[in-house]
Amino acid sequence: MASDLDALRRDLARLIGSEGVLEPHAYEAYAHDATIQRGLRGTPDAVVCPADARSVARVLAWCYDHDVALVPRGGGTGLAGGAVPVGGGVVCSLERLNRILEIEPQLWRMSVQAGVLTAHVHRLARENGLMFAPDPGAAEQSQIGGNIATNAAGPHAFKYGPTGGFVSGLEVVLAPGEITNLGAKVSKDVAGYDLRGLLVGSEGTLGVVTAAHLRLLPAPTQTEAVAVVLEGVEQGQRLLLELIGSGIRPAVLEFLDEAALSAAARSFPGELGAEARFMLLLELDGTGEELARESAELRDLLKDAAPLGLLQPNPSALWRWRAGLNGAIAAQRGGKVSEDISVPVEHLARAIEGVHRIGSEHGLATCTFGHAGDGVLHATFMVDLQDEQETSRALAAAQAALRLAITLEGSVTGEHGCGWVKRTQLAQQLGPAALAAHWLIKDSLDPKGLLNPGKKLLQRPG
Repeated sequence: MASDLDALRRDLARLIGSEGVLEPHAYEAYAHDATIQRGLRGTPDAVVCPADARSVARVLAWCYDHDVALVPRGGGTGLAGGAVPVGGGVVCSLERLNRILEIEPQLWRMSVQAGVLTAHVHRLARENGLMFAPDPGAAEQSQIGGNIATNAAGPHAFKYGPTGGFVSGLEVVLAPGEITNLGAKVSKDVAGYDLRGLLVGSEGTLGVVTAAHLRLLPAPTQTEAVAVVLEGVEQGQRLLLELIGSGIRPAVLEFLDEAALSAAARSFPGELGAEARFMLLLELDGTGEELARESAELRDLLKDAAPLGLLQPNPSALWRWRAGLNGAIAAQRGGKVSEDISVPVEHLARAIEGVHRIGSEHGLATCTFGHAGDGVLHATFMVDLQDEQETSRALAAAQAALRLAITLEGSVTGEHGCGWVKRTQLAQQLGPAALAAHWLIKDSLDPKGLLNPGKKLLQRPG
């Protein structure tokens, strides 16, 4: 077996150069993603880091010729196991495709290779008076290609939408090793089927994204952060619906339940008060005039909502605190198991209550937080990851939370994708006809089933 793997690496080195093929001692970093805390790990047969799209195409063509799986990989920050080589195969890391191909500030656009870090795109946009709004976590490690593969979102998706809305075109390697371009720089293109949209969110199961044309927006000139402290979930649900119905459009509209607040209360940049049971976090943005108008409208609305408190922390301090929330929650028991379920916003309170009921049934400390405006909540079960029984109960609770989302007309994932972790649940959400359509697409674009096999789709119809 070792000699076969040695021959595999030699073949790949001949195709893309020895500098693009890693030695086995370096495989560990590519054997897992952020789901390592759940113990999810794979065993790569080889790891390649191609330098350009042509090299990616050569690797995929070799895999198709030799019936070897190919697992595309971005920054390894995924929370659904999408980049884990569970069944072996060749891990294709896009990290060396890290060039900014073009930036055109006057036309509000940028073209980048797939391995460019999210934070780098953010910085370049800001330096040119623009913004790239999608802001998923781990921006200093995540890559644009991975964000496209999962259609990643983040807090600003409430106003601005997820990654896919900022992608006007893609360079993609399709099976059995063909480089093609989908979409372009133009604002509108309805000439063919929306293959660009199909690849966005496909999690590497239909092709390998190697570059993208990105849309940018003028950066807002001012922002204002507001933390609304409430007496409970039901009051939070009512205010959320009133906010959405009012026409006020915050850039960010987040929530924390009582347990999440309690976990992070000590580091909050302000005085919460002992009666805080729920919090909505808002960020308003725009020009000075727009911001003043929306701020006044928000305060008028809040007069009738009667919150326990209305706080205006320093925006940078508030979002640093929010960014540290995951760590504060995990510190309660040493670890956590969390799923990003999505429900219609009018069912958010029912989802929160349902997640806590599931946690109680499994004997677990539980909290929820997330993107209230989008109905995305992180159903979180706090555990000692060294305790196998407790972790097993948490994994079972997480599966129950996914089923809860479906019963509430929601989705098993609002942000992170299905990957390996949620592959068993997609069929229940889709139904037979939609699942069959998914498989028709998969089989058309990946007839041998070698692109990230076992991810996203599990069960074939019939």
